[in-house]
Amino acid sequence: MNKSFKEENINFPNYWNWNGFKICWSVTGEENEIPIIFIHGFGASRKHWRNNLEYFAKRNFASYSLDLIGFGDSDQPGIRQIGKLDNEIWSNQLKDFIAQVIRPKNSKKVILIGNSLGSLVALTCAVSFEDQIATVIASPLPDQIMENQKKITAQRLLKKFKDKFIRLFFLFLPLELILFFITKLGVIKLGLNSAYFKKDNIDSELIDIITKPVLRRTSARSLRAMCIGMSSRDEKFQASYLLRKLSASKKVPFLLIWGEKDNFIPLFIGKKIANFHRWVKLKIVSNSGHCIHDEDPSVFNRISFEWIRELKTF
Repeated sequence: MNKSFKEENINFPNYWNWNGFKICWSVTGEENEIPIIFIHGFGASRKHWRNNLEYFAKRNFASYSLDLIGFGDSDQPGIRQIGKLDNEIWSNQLKDFIAQVIRPKNSKKVILIGNSLGSLVALTCAVSFEDQIATVIASPLPDQIMENQKKITAQRLLKKFKDKFIRLFFLFLPLELILFFITKLGVIKLGLNSAYFKKDNIDSELIDIITKPVLRRTSARSLRAMCIGMSSRDEKFQASYLLRKLSASKKVPFLLIWGEKDNFIPLFIGKKIANFHRWVKLKIVSNSGHCIHDEDPSVFNRISFEWIRELKTF
């Protein structure tokens, strides 16, 4: 390649038109053999993978990261523009990204690596178009995990009422005012302190990555579309159902990487998933929190690379 990996970093954005919306993405090592898409978590962006892309690019991976619609430097549509934002929408975005951006250059199956919400999106992709996906690395996997079908059936009876209530609640909730106070009162740094076990990793660059998208004038309307979309999803886009669907085929190898000190999604959830779905591999990282890929990138990169290397696909 003519460019060094340092020159192809996440600060050099590309833009892709997806259904009339502007989507921002970056790539390191685009000419490499094996495509990976890194999918950020809630409130983050493609830049949250600042300590991971180059590692994989040096090992022959075409390392893509993109801003999910509503986040980062991608468009932030509201209810009027897109109706809702949820993991169904984001998985459709990924499907088209693979078809329109990656496929003209690379025909190999794609590896998906997600953090939190990004893990749920990766899981949705693995179920929706499993023939395109080589493996999923989820760190960690959010969403309520249910084993009891009767509970799910009982919830359906309340769903219509609940969905209407949720929509009205978020339509009238003053999210514009809430986001203003979040940025002015240091709530973002407080949240990062809760997410990260190693506080030294919370630098000015990270705070910038999280804060700048919130300051955009369209952020509140997009957050409203997410709150409504994620709160009123159909059962088939919830983690419990998706894991059961993936279990039926076991065609997509699935690795969970979980921080022992995760305050947002406790480790017992990861253990519950691995215990109930025996084909899922769980790796626990001691003294790490919710964002292992940024908090302990060397550990995260090594575990992920070893998992990929051992797959028969490669």
